[in-house]
Amino acid sequence: MAATGDYTIASLDTGLRAMRLFLTHDTLTVTEAAGHLRVGRSTAHRVLSTLESRGFAIRDTSGRGYAAGPELVRLGRPAGFGRAARDRLGPVLEDAAGRTGETVWSVALIGDQVIVTDGRESPHPVRVALELGRTGPAHAGSGGLLLLSRMSADQVCALYPDEELEAVTPATLSSRTALLDELAVIRRRGHAVSRGASVPGMTTIAVALAGSSWRDRLALVAAAPADRSGDAALAERAERLRESAALLAPVPPP
Repeated sequence: MAATGDYTIASLDTGLRAMRLFLTHDTLTVTEAAGHLRVGRSTAHRVLSTLESRGFAIRDTSGRGYAAGPELVRLGRPAGFGRAARDRLGPVLEDAAGRTGETVWSVALIGDQVIVTDGRESPHPVRVALELGRTGPAHAGSGGLLLLSRMSADQVCALYPDEELEAVTPATLSSRTALLDELAVIRRRGHAVSRGASVPGMTTIAVALAGSSWRDRLALVAAAPADRSGDAALAERAERLRESAALLAPVPPP
């Protein structure tokens, strides 16, 4: 994305571009950074040193280059991972699985994708399998739709610059206009439903799990075969999920 107008701060722009390099490079030497950034070695060295001083870069093990620092790793890590997060979510997932009788999981939003961070599987002989770490398009499932609904329309349009969206199944929302309309409905209703939009024959419903910011918000999802997911069953499942979500313990103060 190109910076425009006279409002660009050159040094900040260079620093941000340097941070983006760590998305595609495990390590960077000063010379490599200077080449990618199209600046002199002295400028590249100052930028990398500044990032290092703020924790966004660290010296690699060879001592000749730089790697992503803890602050970049922390910013890039989705919500719901790590021991502390799993300990907080565990009782919620256990409760949701017991209340709904279905497979439940939590999902985090990463750009226009969602990732399953944790979950519990249903005891039903015929059930939706739990796939920890599974990723998929946010617009193609209830968890992603719920999380997208917590964003503004402008933020959603920034994630989806094109009108046409990937159709995972025939039931997937296939246009940005349809997506924005559905998100408006979800905001009013307070939960999201997906009927076969990510996997044919699977119906999911999602409610929000509280977070202190847009980065650490999660969705709580219950998934079941379509033949156990009529309108009445979904309405009851949504209420059960809300009851479970209310059990989420607050984040302890730093």
